[in-house]
Amino acid sequence: MRVRGITFDFDGTLADTLPVCYSAFRRVFRTHLGREYSDAEIHEMFGPCEKGVIQAVLAEWEPAFEMFLREYERAHGVCVEPFPGIVEMLDDLERRHVPVAIVTGKGPESAAISLRLIGLADRFEIVEAGSPSGPVKPEAIRRILGLWGFEPSEVAHVGDSASDIRSARECGTIAIAAAWAPRTPRPVLAAAGPDEIFDSVADFRDWVLRSPIQD
Repeated sequence: MRVRGITFDFDGTLADTLPVCYSAFRRVFRTHLGREYSDAEIHEMFGPCEKGVIQAVLAEWEPAFEMFLREYERAHGVCVEPFPGIVEMLDDLERRHVPVAIVTGKGPESAAISLRLIGLADRFEIVEAGSPSGPVKPEAIRRILGLWGFEPSEVAHVGDSASDIRSARECGTIAIAAAWAPRTPRPVLAAAGPDEIFDSVADFRDWVLRSPIQD
């Protein structure tokens, strides 16, 4: 496989930000709904971006969304850097002139907060965020393919969920499963049929370096 560009999911792929999401949502729901939600219950709501999740459960959603962003930034103290090896991998790709982009279900507001707080704000020229209406990753990947002018088979999409693998398959890109985050359901990822699955950033970086990448 010739790799000319790489798109990355965010939560659980570039950094361990899922606990930040769960914490912020839990505080918002406790305040506005009077109920304590588990991580699993919150995760089941994912698909739309954070604004869409809150709009789905609250008619007066604006104050709750503003609270979410405040709580999200406050909770980010548990995640202050990317996964080990991510920065070095991005350095390798930059040296090889391989463009990178983010395709995430996060909203643009939380994505910007996380990129700033983990020190990656200047590493991605393209950040395709999620939509309140629901999942839009295939459309986002196709937009990036058009901007780069690459064939789908020349681009890898890296993500930590079965939906990331399905999105890559739908677009015809190389499907890479990132199984290096804590709590990542590796059997679920493997069952989704990725082209490759990696248990560490180091293993993925080695694969990238061995691949016939465009210089």
